[in-house]
Amino acid sequence: MEIRTVAGDELVAAIPALARLRMTVFRDYPYLYDGSEAYETGYLRTYASCDAAMAVLACEGEAIVGASTGIPMAHETAAFREPFARLGLDPARIFYCGESVLLPEYRGRGIYRAFFRGREDWARRLGGFTQICFCAVQRPADHPLRPRDYVPLDAAWRHFGYAPEPGLTMQLAWKDIDRDADTEHTMRFWFKALTA
Repeated sequence: MEIRTVAGDELVAAIPALARLRMTVFRDYPYLYDGSEAYETGYLRTYASCDAAMAVLACEGEAIVGASTGIPMAHETAAFREPFARLGLDPARIFYCGESVLLPEYRGRGIYRAFFRGREDWARRLGGFTQICFCAVQRPADHPLRPRDYVPLDAAWRHFGYAPEPGLTMQLAWKDIDRDADTEHTMRFWFKALTA
């Protein structure tokens, strides 16, 4: 297993694999995402167009089995920036952690920790950021597709030093696997102070 951080041309080259990983992992609860490779590839082009964007890749041989992306919030799409502008927060001071997707058979090996460390180290090297954040979908505890053995990642996120920011949410639409059309989903932002 190799964990490496990529940017620039290496990040661009990884986009097809990242798109497939996102579609596979996010299909499970809690995202229940019924996505398309075309949409995923288009969204990930946001990262390809920013020199400060990055990804931490978990590779077994030539195969990318997990990935975690990051980008300055000022370079994210308008949908992600809008909640910050609404609250008067400066996106230029915030580094945004995108998805962390890892195939199930590779979980429990410390790779998730490496994803967080890699993104935080990258943001520190770039400099100028006071906070780092990510967002996660909110589902009701009684959701009909919630697996019986599902354990939310809140405790892990708090262990890594993140906490939910009260009142800072956004709406994001996608098609759930049990729906016929896109529906809105509430995404909650989690923050951590980015110290040197």
